[in-house]
Amino acid sequence: MNNNNTPRTPTLVESMLPILAMVLLLGVGYAAFDLPPEPLMVLSTVIAALLVKRLGYGYNAILESISQKIAKTMPALLILISVGLLIGTWMIGGTIPLMIYYGLNLINPSMIYVTALLVTAVVSVCTGTSWGSAGTVGVAFMGVAIGMEANLAATAGAIVAGAYFGDKLSPLSGDTNLAAMAAQIDLYEHIAHLLYTTLPSLILSAVVMTLYGMNGDLGGSTVPDKVQLITEGLKGIYHFNLLLLLPIAIVLYGSITKKPTIPIMLVSALVAMINASVIQGFTLHDIVKSAVDGFNVSMLADKDVNPLLGNLLNRGGMNSMMSTLLICFCALSFAGTLALSGALEVIVHNLLKLVHSTGTMILATIACGLTMISVTCNGQISILIPIEMLRSAYIERGLHPKKSGKDSRRLCHHIRADSALDCGGSLHGRYAWCCNIKLSSVGYSLLEWHFLCDVMGVHWFWHCSLIQRKAATAHDESSK
Repeated sequence: MNNNNTPRTPTLVESMLPILAMVLLLGVGYAAFDLPPEPLMVLSTVIAALLVKRLGYGYNAILESISQKIAKTMPALLILISVGLLIGTWMIGGTIPLMIYYGLNLINPSMIYVTALLVTAVVSVCTGTSWGSAGTVGVAFMGVAIGMEANLAATAGAIVAGAYFGDKLSPLSGDTNLAAMAAQIDLYEHIAHLLYTTLPSLILSAVVMTLYGMNGDLGGSTVPDKVQLITEGLKGIYHFNLLLLLPIAIVLYGSITKKPTIPIMLVSALVAMINASVIQGFTLHDIVKSAVDGFNVSMLADKDVNPLLGNLLNRGGMNSMMSTLLICFCALSFAGTLALSGALEVIVHNLLKLVHSTGTMILATIACGLTMISVTCNGQISILIPIEMLRSAYIERGLHPKKSGKDSRRLCHHIRADSALDCGGSLHGRYAWCCNIKLSSVGYSLLEWHFLCDVMGVHWFWHCSLIQRKAATAHDESSK
């Protein structure tokens, strides 16, 4: 205990204790016992507060530090709420359904794999959710692949790759907003610099999937009933015309001209609400409810809606972001308490003794993100905590996130890329090569790794496809 009035600096061991406690609590409580992460983060904050108290700080100082940390990120938290508003209004206004409708109508039997990649990417950009697009239009594409007797592993890989790509670049994505918030940079600037690594990976994946599709033998050429049910159902619910694209055009205009994010989102949501009233014919009550609680097909009481459409359309609303905001507040409380102690500065100071180049700094970032996502299995926490820890280290090396956005890409992008590992059983071993679109993104920032990473991804993909072709041939011969 510090008996002087002046607070002291923590030792390295003391600095590591709150972080190790947080990792242990999340690793055991959340990952092993499936406990909610919020109370575990609160308990981690209490442990950090005990350290701060030991160093000589009082309760008011702790509260002030937490308040300052939350105040700095408040604009980004408001953006998260606006994202929920935008998704709800775009859904009831018909903007997102229009994109899905035309995306599914683009299906070409000879280009099934690359079409699945691109359409799920577009849907993810429009909805801001990788799981939502993979679980809706992705499921539809799996039905297409079954009907055409296409390679199901390749189709699933294309779906997951496209879903993650679109989610990463979507201004509606909670994780993308969290990463920009944690690094304290502009959202659109962050997205623009993510293109440097994600776009080459998408192009590479599209080329490989196109070549594979051209060389494959598809047993069928008809679009299955599931896709037709979705497209016909959407057309029965909504009135489609080009005015429904106006909300997207407003967001794109704001991104290109670098207008303030929140006003642009509010204007886009307002236009979508007007579309919902004038074009779609929804009542004011349903429109406001969709903006707050999200769109629900139960609002279509006079129409018979297929349950598959419910899984696709029931989303959005400001309340949908409350769970993410709660995690943010808990994580920011932990970060604010830890920042007061000076523990992060001590850790970064010792880390920089081992880091001698920008490349090793990026490797340290990747390792930190991998460790956090592997232990916690939580994407939001794995974005907030490592970036909070390492941001000052980037600045000390002259890599300030606000200077060009390039360094924020290195800091945020690698941790986001590691989140491919938190999807558990969704990435089955037969199509795990689809992670090439994320792992090769890491390679594009570490150029010396780029060629090896992409060649390994292509080789893995091609090797898997050859094995499956041989297995299919052997099965056909044995059944004769």
